[in-house]
Amino acid sequence: MVHVLSSRTLLRPTDPERSRSFYGEALGLSIHREFGTGPERGTVYFLGGGFLEVSGRAQTPPAPGLQLWLQVADAREAHADLVARGVEVVREPVKEPWGLIEMWIADPDGVKIVIVEVPADHPLRYRPGI
Repeated sequence: MVHVLSSRTLLRPTDPERSRSFYGEALGLSIHREFGTGPERGTVYFLGGGFLEVSGRAQTPPAPGLQLWLQVADAREAHADLVARGVEVVREPVKEPWGLIEMWIADPDGVKIVIVEVPADHPLRYRPGI
């Protein structure tokens, strides 16, 4: 078995500055670290227990199947904050049949991002024996 110590999602945007503006300013993600210089420098953002690295440059947008899942405490509050920051909401918060409250947005390259609230009564919050 591989013993994973850390992980991150690597994103190679078609326009690095536009993507850094989206993730850092529009979404308001905190920066973990930055490296390199120039327009293709790397910026690593905190994503809860993981990281998102925006670095380099791609000729084409990422694969259409790439999606990010970001858990928040309150999806409606996140919705209001994102709208105030000018982020286009693809789908407003909705309670899904599986019990999660999900809202959808997309980054400048069309990467789908689901903003998820896990309600207090959802099985993801249940931990037997605790």
